[in-house]
Amino acid sequence: MEETGRAPGVREVAAAAGVSRQTVSRVLNDHPSIRPETRERVLAAMVELNFRPNRAARMLTTARSTTIGVLVASPSSLFGPASSIDAIERAAREAGYFVTVAHAASLDAAAVEAALEQLSAQAVEGIVVVAPQQRIQDAMDAVSVRVPSITLHGAGTAGDHGVFVDQVRGARLATRHLLDRGHVRIAHLAGPADWSEARARREGFLEEMAAAGADPVVSREGDWTAASGAEIGAELLADPGITAVFSSNDQMALGALFAAHAAGRSVPGDLAVVGFDDIPEAAFLIPPLTTVRQDFAELGRRAVARLIAQIEGESLDFAEPVAPVLVPRASA
Repeated sequence: MEETGRAPGVREVAAAAGVSRQTVSRVLNDHPSIRPETRERVLAAMVELNFRPNRAARMLTTARSTTIGVLVASPSSLFGPASSIDAIERAAREAGYFVTVAHAASLDAAAVEAALEQLSAQAVEGIVVVAPQQRIQDAMDAVSVRVPSITLHGAGTAGDHGVFVDQVRGARLATRHLLDRGHVRIAHLAGPADWSEARARREGFLEEMAAAGADPVVSREGDWTAASGAEIGAELLADPGITAVFSSNDQMALGALFAAHAAGRSVPGDLAVVGFDDIPEAAFLIPPLTTVRQDFAELGRRAVARLIAQIEGESLDFAEPVAPVLVPRASA
């Protein structure tokens, strides 16, 4: 009985193109000995049959998985890490690579090593680490990584090679925007100090305030959530002299808007608020949130390009970091 429902394989492609299975294999592996007209005939047969190369079979013939691993140690609900993973997947697909993701169960070296072992079991050729916490970076230094790797979400430290968004500049843009509108008593709603981006945004805020000769206010650490933004925002608004808040991310800025409403302070009439990230909902808050946009697509493209260069035994550095952009809206 004829088998039905089976996806077409190399044998069917070879028959349709009138060539041997070895020739089809050589076309799949981009062998230079194939004549152009033969290659075109085989490719046309693949399209006609809707042929999809078997990944395991290709690994046997090429000894390559064409797979990039992504190690994540952040909640998937956070906009930055989630956007970064999406950008990496898109960039890898465009470069002809697959992506597999492993989540570290905690922030210690054992959890990081377990996630790395999971990726190694899938024969990844390189790893992108989407984990901006200092503890994860310390854990990565303590374990052995047997394939090329790069860390995404740095903040300009040694080894970032231009694969990061200039967080300090973004924070200075946000703070300058508030200073230019006449605000003097500006508070920074700080993110968790274990995250390099939070530290860099705090640094940028302090640098711009110092350059203006203004007296900064820095809150205790938030945890990136709207709930922490509302709680810490209420504490900040107990000081009637504070007329503006620069939040380390948009979710905490949303909490600050809630706190302002609860305190009877209108935005932007009594209080200006600026966030960071430009989450999709930012333009639809009441009022629409002024924020700093990060180009995650460019960040993902750079990460994948640099990692593939390492896999191929080459070097690729970027002269400048990814530039953030201020997005002015009604909240400031």
